Amino acid sequence: MKVLNIGGLKIKLPIIQGGMGVGVSLSGLASAVANEGGVGVISPAGIGFLYKDHSSDYLENCVFGLTTEIRKTREKSQGVIGVNIMVALSNYADLVTTSIREKVNIIFSGAGLPLDLPKFLTPGSETKLVPIVSSARAATLICNKWYSNFNYLPDAIVVEGPKAGGHLGFKIEQIFDENYSLENIIEEVVAVANEFGEKYGRKIPVIAAGGIYTGEDIALILEKGAAGVQMGTRFVTTTECDASEGFKQAYIQAKEADVRIIKSPVGMPGRAISCSFLDDVDSGKRRPTVCPVNCVKTCDIATAPYCIMASLASALRGNFRNGYAFAGSNVWRTDKIISVKELFSTLLDEYKIAVSEKFALSI
Repeated sequence: MKVLNIGGLKIKLPIIQGGMGVGVSLSGLASAVANEGGVGVISPAGIGFLYKDHSSDYLENCVFGLTTEIRKTREKSQGVIGVNIMVALSNYADLVTTSIREKVNIIFSGAGLPLDLPKFLTPGSETKLVPIVSSARAATLICNKWYSNFNYLPDAIVVEGPKAGGHLGFKIEQIFDENYSLENIIEEVVAVANEFGEKYGRKIPVIAAGGIYTGEDIALILEKGAAGVQMGTRFVTTTECDASEGFKQAYIQAKEADVRIIKSPVGMPGRAISCSFLDDVDSGKRRPTVCPVNCVKTCDIATAPYCIMASLASALRGNFRNGYAFAGSNVWRTDKIISVKELFSTLLDEYKIAVSEKFALSI
């Protein structure tokens, strides 16, 4: 695999671990991935629930928790680390400024369009900015806005297809439409990145995400023009993942029929694993009476069937009576827990075999 260059930051292996909240990807997983030469990513979504003993203020706890996790990651690794920050979070600005202050290498930002992300950069900051999009149109809009308002272009772009876990940037009817497949939209986003790169003398690598599971998948998507990949689901069933054993077992026990599309209180469709909690939501048995923290700007307590952060925090602990787990479309293929080092070794072996077989067929 070629080195991935993000704004001059050289990443040995072009594999980015997806940021997964609430508490699924923290310092344990991020540092292990960074130590293997990929990009380890912390998710601060709902992190205030995990650091609730710090104070009675959820938003203050989020900043404290993120700061703590970044520093813990740095203690364990000298590799490349990032933070994935959802635009929809009510404390988005605080989390971005905290990440820049703590000198994280990369900020990834999606679940909304991060149109003003460059404004948070401080003089001398070396943090790279990478938006997450689901279409060429969104990539074009961000590039235009960033350059005209801040004289800045994305250091890379992540394009996330409809097979990803968690919140999806697609309408429900588009999720299973081949016209919106990652294989199709990656080429469109690469074309946009190349157009802006050539116009302004910058190289903007495009990273593919959503449904990538094997080394062969990596080889195939790199052929489509991607410079790297982002993988989430595959990293959950690792020893170093910060989720509980109960959470990991939900992945291992999931069957293909258990993977479903839900309507999230955030206002976007999402992909999750079926469980009793989601069954209760469907039957109308779930209804929050109060919003505990107002953590997501687009969530309305008057219409929301449940508190998303509280339910994800419950699932993190393995409690699927009061929560559920987001997961990618290939979650049913997981069958055991291995170390991050073993996973990287497996992916590299699979990649080499795929490349060698293609080479053999071409001669």
